[in-house]
Amino acid sequence: MAPDNPAERRRPRLALTAGEPAGVGPELIASLAEEDFGADLIIIANSALMAERASQAGIQFDLARHHASSGSGRLRIIDVALGMPSKAGQLEPGNARYVLETLAIAATGAGNGAFDAIVTAPVHKGVINDAGIPFSGHTEFFAARAASDVVMMLVADQLRVALATTHLPLSAVPAAITREGLLRILRILDHDLRSRFGIEAPVIAVLGLNPHAGEGGHLGREEIETIQPALEQLRGEGLNLVGPLPADTAFVPRHLEHFDAVLAMYHDQGLPVLKHAGFGHAVNVTLGLPYVRTSVDHGTALDLAGSGRADAGSLRAAIRLAVELVASR
Repeated sequence: MAPDNPAERRRPRLALTAGEPAGVGPELIASLAEEDFGADLIIIANSALMAERASQAGIQFDLARHHASSGSGRLRIIDVALGMPSKAGQLEPGNARYVLETLAIAATGAGNGAFDAIVTAPVHKGVINDAGIPFSGHTEFFAARAASDVVMMLVADQLRVALATTHLPLSAVPAAITREGLLRILRILDHDLRSRFGIEAPVIAVLGLNPHAGEGGHLGREEIETIQPALEQLRGEGLNLVGPLPADTAFVPRHLEHFDAVLAMYHDQGLPVLKHAGFGHAVNVTLGLPYVRTSVDHGTALDLAGSGRADAGSLRAAIRLAVELVASR
């Protein structure tokens, strides 16, 4: 899809990928089809699947009116063929390549200017790997496609939690936290808080890896040997960093009110707190990409697929934040 003449297009154009076909993504997107987000939404999915899941979930969704071949509009579909028939709630490895094709179309379009942002419904990493295709997540996929260093950050209202490591076994985390890695991650985080979120002088809290941030070396030396030297170097570059802080007290509200973002050392150190505070309306943002990418804060919810009971709150928030971030650029 070629980009429009910018003079003829003022509304941002967002690509929406429907995610795992057996999950709740298709029906969540269909449920928001009639909402006006101040943007043109381009669904990248199988058209028949969208119509079937909407009907199954009791959602009104006019497939013919939204099909991409019918002309321009605020919501359109780019039809992608399934590899195998899909049934709600039942994973099918034969559709793994379909899922990756939807992501590739979105990434290509965002890269060439056809889309201003990408918003993704949840995928199922396990079934893609079961199909023999190594896949660790959306964040890593888009980073590889764009040849960019990226940072995963989740946002729930004013709480922003970024991750130094993402989808790794816990046993692999200490070795993955390096001085060079922290320098790269914190520079990206500081840059995007300024350029995308409009925070002039962001204050970033950096958590320690170990309990009590290592207790002066008695509970681990990563804070002394790796994290603190990286923070000192970046403070010399003008970054406003606090830490390393004990993770069990950094999220106390009276502390959080002084921070614009928190950098956690690993996935389950920071995200349980954020999801407790904002599950259902939190948004996953990939920092460091040449375009805006947001996503829902939940998984494929196979047990809810096709039921009409899945909550579209996080997807709605992801679309709204994408529109805001595009506007801020």
